[in-house]
Amino acid sequence: MLLIECPWCGPRAETEFSCGGEADIMRPLDTEKLTDKEWGDYLFMRKNPRGVHREQWMHTQGCRRWFKAQRDTVSYEIQGYETFDRPLLTMDSNDGNAQEGKKQ
Repeated sequence: MLLIECPWCGPRAETEFSCGGEADIMRPLDTEKLTDKEWGDYLFMRKNPRGVHREQWMHTQGCRRWFKAQRDTVSYEIQGYETFDRPLLTMDSNDGNAQEGKKQ
C-alpha cells in the first residue's frame, strides 16, 4: 500500500485517496471545431508511461482537496507533491535534497 502525503493533512494510507489520472492535460480552446476523433482523444486517451508520471489525486476521505503528485510507475515511489495554487517541496531523485518548487 502507498503512503501518500496530503499537502494539508499529512501522510495517509492510499485507501483514503482517489486518483484522478494524468495531470496537466489542457482542455482544447475551441471545442466546437473539434472532430469526434479529436474530442474523443482529449476525453479518453492518456499516457501510460513506464517511469516518472504526474497524476492528480483527491483526498476523498479527508480534506477532499485535489493536488498533484509525481510518481514512478515502476517503483511506485512518490517523488514530490504540489497543489494547484503553488508548488510544494519535491525530492530531487539524484541527491535526495528537498528543493522549493522544482519541476521536472
